[in-house]
Amino acid sequence: MVKQWYWYDWLMFIIRLISSISLAFTTIGLQQYFTLPIVVLVLWQLIAFSVPWLCLQLDYKYYLFTEIVISGGLCLYLASFFPQAYLAFLLYAFFIAAHSAHRTYLCSGPVTILLVPAIIKQLAEQSEYLVMAVHIGMAYIFGFSFHLLVLNHRQGETIREQNVVLEQYLSQIERITLAEERSRLSKELHDTVGHAYTSLIMGLETLRPQMATDTGTESLDSLLNLARQNMEEVRGYVHQIESPHETLPLLQSLRKLAEEFQEHAKVSVTFHSYGEEYPVMKQAKTALYRCLQESLTNAVRHGHSTEIKVSVQFEPQQTRLEIQDNGRGMEHGREGFGLSAMKERAMILQGHVAVYTEQGEGTLVTCTLPRQTELKDEVIRLLVVDDHPVIRESLRTLLEEQQDFQVVGTAEDGEQAIELCRQVRPQLVLMDVEMPNVDGISASRTIKESWPHIRILILTTFEDTKQALEAMRSGVDGYLLKSMQPLELAETIRTVHRGGTLIDQGMSHKLFAQLEADNSRDDPSSIKASSAYDLTPRELEILQFVSEGLRYKSIASKLYLSDGTVRNYASSVYMKLGVRNREEAVQKAREAGLLEKPQVM
Repeated sequence: MVKQWYWYDWLMFIIRLISSISLAFTTIGLQQYFTLPIVVLVLWQLIAFSVPWLCLQLDYKYYLFTEIVISGGLCLYLASFFPQAYLAFLLYAFFIAAHSAHRTYLCSGPVTILLVPAIIKQLAEQSEYLVMAVHIGMAYIFGFSFHLLVLNHRQGETIREQNVVLEQYLSQIERITLAEERSRLSKELHDTVGHAYTSLIMGLETLRPQMATDTGTESLDSLLNLARQNMEEVRGYVHQIESPHETLPLLQSLRKLAEEFQEHAKVSVTFHSYGEEYPVMKQAKTALYRCLQESLTNAVRHGHSTEIKVSVQFEPQQTRLEIQDNGRGMEHGREGFGLSAMKERAMILQGHVAVYTEQGEGTLVTCTLPRQTELKDEVIRLLVVDDHPVIRESLRTLLEEQQDFQVVGTAEDGEQAIELCRQVRPQLVLMDVEMPNVDGISASRTIKESWPHIRILILTTFEDTKQALEAMRSGVDGYLLKSMQPLELAETIRTVHRGGTLIDQGMSHKLFAQLEADNSRDDPSSIKASSAYDLTPRELEILQFVSEGLRYKSIASKLYLSDGTVRNYASSVYMKLGVRNREEAVQKAREAGLLEKPQVM
């Protein structure tokens, strides 16, 4: 069947079946009184039983017509020979009322209650019109009452389903809120108490040469041990405050989320994993977790899905998460805040989120993130730039705990950073922003112009969106806050060194919104031209450069972006245009009039 049956569907079917069988046997017993052959009468009754019922299941708009014409016509024929046969029409009147909806009552009611008895009165003059109209009207009223009962049951089911989804949605909002609050508290502890202890330890270490006596050295060691012990306690509190899913392996946290959703939302969620699980960085784990969380909620809340399939694939070069549901799909071009946030998280990690959907055929969400592996045989040469001596030394100490890191120099301002880049040629620079003489953004722009291969990671204390946007336009490869955990900072440095571009998750949404707002003011005609494909001004700008035959590195240097960022924008353009490569993208863009003028490839 094309729809799910409930108790009232089975009840109506059984009543219809019993009444049709009873009428058929009665007709066969009285066959000598009818003018039509018994075979024709039985076939007519079979059609009266099946055709209206099939129309009700497959195409409702033909139901009332077939029920009144075929079933009503049969009762009229029988009543022309036996006036009391109008009683057979009572069940059909009940069915007509029970299955009428909205404005169809305006036509089905008068036809059933007034017209049919009038025709029977003409065919069998001894029939009493008023009695027949009252009987058929009562049957119609009972059918209408049954319709109200069914309607109330359906509304109750809908409300219960929506309540389940709402409870699950509120539960997820509560978990997200708690996770954000845990993250905020852990960052506060790390930024204040943890930073203070780090500065205290490094400051005490600098006093060691001045404490030449045995008593002084002993006192200094005692103070250092106390500070280190208290700092370990603070770190323990930070880890306890962290969100529970962050402490679990990726596969276990995703499976637990799927199981909890299945229990609360009352939908079937199947979970499969392929390949051998390997560790992923914290930001990647959070991105995959949020992607699954949002996709599950959308599948039930918007798609009304009953079955959801989740699979995680650990491939050699990437980690892939797929969520497929059997819902009613999404409208093309409709992208909410949750989906935009998923795409932003993946883009920051050099990944990609794709959504494939068709009306009535469900939705498939795919999140792919590149695999981040340890660098075993390579040592990354680092330059630390910060105007606070304690911060510089603290960063040096923390970074050199990693076997694949080597701090080749420290600088107190941008001018020294440029000179050290000329002397020691680091592979990656950790750059502060607010510094005397030459600030971090100006220094980054100069370093990128002179040594494009040097990766630059801004590490600052403040969440300044305009400052972050200016830094990204100057060519830096990442913008992070100093509140990061040491291990997360180490993972980020390795990712940026490999060519990735990372922005602090708390700032990414604000940063992209500011970027789009600035581009909208600069080039409103581009937005108008690209509205059909939902291209952003930045994507349109990159598409224009691609049409001119420029490679990603050349585009990156022109726009003061990283190579990885340009690739992400290009991938987004290809996906929105529905093409596979740059040649197809240029051809389709020219056909759609998205490019300013034809260019020679």
